Amino acid sequence: MDKIRIIIADDHPVFRHGLRQVIEAESDLHILGEAQDGIAALDAIRCHKPQVAVLDVDMPRMDGFAVVRAMREERLNAQIVFLTMHKDEDLFNEAMNLDVHGYVVKDSAVTEIAGSVRAAAGGQVFISPSVSAYLLNRSRRTAALVAQTPSMASLTATERRIMLAIAEHKTSKEIARDLFVSHRTVENHRSNICQKLDLHGAHALLRFALDHKSELA
Repeated sequence: MDKIRIIIADDHPVFRHGLRQVIEAESDLHILGEAQDGIAALDAIRCHKPQVAVLDVDMPRMDGFAVVRAMREERLNAQIVFLTMHKDEDLFNEAMNLDVHGYVVKDSAVTEIAGSVRAAAGGQVFISPSVSAYLLNRSRRTAALVAQTPSMASLTATERRIMLAIAEHKTSKEIARDLFVSHRTVENHRSNICQKLDLHGAHALLRFALDHKSELA
């Protein structure tokens, strides 16, 4: 059986070494390289083309979120497992908005890292049980928003992402760049969203997106 190819990036050498030992003890996992900061991580991903990149959220020079955004821009296809010391719901939601496949709290990384890597490589999502309530909160907010605004159910996943980007005050040009589509495509999506939500006026979509940003996240 082919081994799952992995890059590890964390700025704490002792933790990174311990993580490597755990991963290398698994016969189906193989570490291609390590990095101690975000820029080195991005270089390693470019060079080695891993299936899974295990990234610390907090790294010098370039944090885990910035690494993932750069990967999206360069169309680097490794699945992402985030490592974090923080049980912070805003950070969790930011990670989920980037469509990562793993979110592992460092306190439990020794026992969870192998399972999270396998899940990510298989296209599944792995969340540390200690922060799984955040995922439930996201689902509840989405359900509440749909109930409050029934027409929200008709929005596509792309339209929801565009609404979240609008709430973050991104321009259509910036959204097009993030989604790898044309400016005209984004404008068409904006028009469709306004029709579905019965929004009228120059700033109606922005106001709606801002009012419901927490439910969209």
